[in-house]
Amino acid sequence: METTVTGLGAYLPARRVTNEELSALLDTSPEWIESRTGIRTRHWADPGTATGDLALEAGGRAIKSAGLSPGDIDLMILATTTPDHRCPATAPDVAARLGLGPVAAYDVSAVCSGFLYALATAHAHITAGHAAHVLVVGAETYSTILDPGDRTTRVIFGDGAGALILSARDPDDEPGPGTLLATDLGSDGSRPGLIRIPGGGSREPAGTDRYFRMEGRAVFKQAVLRMGESARRTLARTGWDTADVDRLVGHQANVRILTALADHLGIPAERAVVDVDRVGNTSAASIPLALAHAAEHGRLTPGDRVLLTAFGGGLTWASAALTWPDVTPG
Repeated sequence: METTVTGLGAYLPARRVTNEELSALLDTSPEWIESRTGIRTRHWADPGTATGDLALEAGGRAIKSAGLSPGDIDLMILATTTPDHRCPATAPDVAARLGLGPVAAYDVSAVCSGFLYALATAHAHITAGHAAHVLVVGAETYSTILDPGDRTTRVIFGDGAGALILSARDPDDEPGPGTLLATDLGSDGSRPGLIRIPGGGSREPAGTDRYFRMEGRAVFKQAVLRMGESARRTLARTGWDTADVDRLVGHQANVRILTALADHLGIPAERAVVDVDRVGNTSAASIPLALAHAAEHGRLTPGDRVLLTAFGGGLTWASAALTWPDVTPG
């Protein structure tokens, strides 16, 4: 079986947080935030709104976009760093609230690479014949794990959710747009301290520091290097050259990383999708949110050759290549 993208959904919390609002709380300025990150606004969930609530909205919209009913979904995979609870996983709850029935549903944790890890896993389920329609969601409420006094992280991250429906297609059928052509996954566990939440896990169960921490300069270098290497391996598997790529959709970490990545790959900057300026870094939700926004505004058209790539804590990285489907975001 081949894998095709048949549905797309996105959801952002209503609360929009500006650089001016954050500058009144932190030792910074709107100009400093934008010059360092390219971010102007981000969305934060209201107190009491959980990651699962955002995933529910995006997932439902993706199912509608695909023209399916909840009962058509065979499997749900949720990528998140901010689950509703340490136990149980969030995906089964979301699946039940969506009315998917007693299908398999589980979480994937690969931080900002999580959505592409989930995408590759869903692709494997489909090609193995285990599922005909898979709901893949990336959802985060990073506002719940940010140190209120840390300007290096609080100004960067936002909340949101995005989702794709992946569906099986017989390889003997007439080929069309939307085919997922190749994926690539990798990790390096020797540098876990670059991106982490120190306390709260079994290593430091009594640890008091339960906020998200990141070594920005080291992460920048690793992100560009690892995404570039992974993207090139993915291109090689499809037989594409960088000149064949119509749209580069990198993890929306900040504008400087996206610009450096395009330059590293030799892809013109105007082909790179930038969504981080309006939503911030939404971790596992960033790529599906960027896809939805680009599709909604005509920057993705059916048949476009699209290269996705991400980098996150672990360290982890991932890439995927597909031709863009004829879908309308839900």
